[in-house]
Amino acid sequence: MKFLGNVLATIVGLFVFFMLFFFGVILIAALFGGESDAVVVKTNSVIELDLKNIEYDYAGKYEDPWITIFSDKKSIGLTDVIRAIEAAKTDDNIKGISILNDQSTLGMAQAKELRDELESFKKSGKFVMAYANAFSQKEYYLNSVANTIYLNPAGEMDFKGLAAEVMFFKDFQEKTGVKMEVIRHGKYKSAVEPFLENQMSDANKEQTTALLNAVWNSIVTEISTSRKIPVAKLNEIANGLLARTPEMAKAQKLVDIVAYEDVYHDAIRKALKVKNDEDYDKISILDYTKNNNTTSITTDTTNKIAIVYAQGEIQSGEGDVNTIGERSMRRSLQEARKDKNVKAIVLRIDSPGGSALTSDLIWREIELTKKVKPVVVSMGNYAASGGYYIACNANTIFAENNTITGSIGVFGILPNFSQLTKKMGINVDQVRTHANASRYSPFVPIDENFKAVTLEGVEHVYNTFVTHVAEGRKMTYEQVDAIAQGRVWTGSEAIKIGLVDKIGGLNDAIAAAAQLSKTKSYSTQNYPEYKKEFNELLAGLPFAQSKANFIKEEIGEQNYLLMQQVKKFQEQKGVQAMMPFAINIK
Repeated sequence: MKFLGNVLATIVGLFVFFMLFFFGVILIAALFGGESDAVVVKTNSVIELDLKNIEYDYAGKYEDPWITIFSDKKSIGLTDVIRAIEAAKTDDNIKGISILNDQSTLGMAQAKELRDELESFKKSGKFVMAYANAFSQKEYYLNSVANTIYLNPAGEMDFKGLAAEVMFFKDFQEKTGVKMEVIRHGKYKSAVEPFLENQMSDANKEQTTALLNAVWNSIVTEISTSRKIPVAKLNEIANGLLARTPEMAKAQKLVDIVAYEDVYHDAIRKALKVKNDEDYDKISILDYTKNNNTTSITTDTTNKIAIVYAQGEIQSGEGDVNTIGERSMRRSLQEARKDKNVKAIVLRIDSPGGSALTSDLIWREIELTKKVKPVVVSMGNYAASGGYYIACNANTIFAENNTITGSIGVFGILPNFSQLTKKMGINVDQVRTHANASRYSPFVPIDENFKAVTLEGVEHVYNTFVTHVAEGRKMTYEQVDAIAQGRVWTGSEAIKIGLVDKIGGLNDAIAAAAQLSKTKSYSTQNYPEYKKEFNELLAGLPFAQSKANFIKEEIGEQNYLLMQQVKKFQEQKGVQAMMPFAINIK
């Protein structure tokens, strides 16, 4: 036994040694490796706009310095990229921007803000050039801002309009015995419709069609301006698939030159007056952003405009860069409210909604903050349902034309396995002290009394939601109810019905906040600063492959997404203020 004990001690000792060695190397690299990472911006350089690692507006920061040291320092948000491009306009070393085979995960409103900044960059007299082996519709929308667009001769162009597809699980529930009991308010609240029907309801078709048309019109209007092609002609091209090959795309003037990548680089050399046999200097947008330290707008170091980023689904807890947590949001608003140097607050929202309770708690914190200093909302890709809940009481609300907003409605969903257990020969019996002591169990049929009480709760949340919107937007309850019912709207539609004040991006919202607070010079400060435990960071290290990645490898990406959709509904607790569907434009 002593021998085995010694062997075990040796193994444990070796393990501890290697772990300490591993973390020691990382720590030394983090502490002393920063200077060597610096990239010098040479004269006559071109920025390569590679966005594949850019997903969120805000990349996040952490309260614990150890988390900062061990986290990925390359994390940069879209806001940082936009500010870097703004700085490049007056940087004599930068002559142009190259968009080369970009494949981003940005949403349409994010792409719009980036596109606007690229348009501004062009007006400085510098060039923007784009090349792709193949263009998706979303990527073409962004690339169409370029002075010259190249397409690979063996490539293709996807330009065909927008479509929506929804999966329905009603028959699946009946066959398996796994049923989702749904309680909702709002005829357009179609987030739960897949569990009730086998096809889209007329109300859902109506709102989805209107939404797709509004987003498409926003896309083609901007492409029309950049490419000088009438909108009617662009719709004709999409309807007839008249740009599906490189030569057809060129004939329709969607692209300028059909050529291989080497020809594209030769054109950049010519613009820079560099010989064809020489390399031209380029710098990635990530390196350029880090070098310019463009994490804030700075014109004065005393007065500040706070930017509080609300990204992802709304949930209880701390939250992070892709989840809006109650604790981090309320803490950020309180800190900004109490900071005398902060003159106004901009709430940047990119959320389809989530927990109604958490949304209300954040709403209350904004209400308290608004009594002290102005709060301006900037809507990103989404500010729908709970995302609109936390926006509705701001002093001013900005959205892009293609922002998805509204969806003022709520629902509750309860998984029920009573049919499944019966099929499997499993019986459930209960004893209780009072009639309603066990009103809900996933293993017994849901009784009508429980449904009635739960619907009462849903109605209460809906009434509270509509009342908050009515007060915040200075409308009557009836006016809000008429445009609510869970219906989603684009920013261009929302401004007509009073849900949004102005069309514009984050910079417009910051300028408005400064004006409301009568602040002429200021710097910006980003929130939240997340409180993250060190053990959470370890899960992201290379040797700790996530369960999600393992499952994706085994069952495939599409099957994983389907599984996650069902799982998400099973896990939701309390009444939800959630957008009725997800939109992914490709």
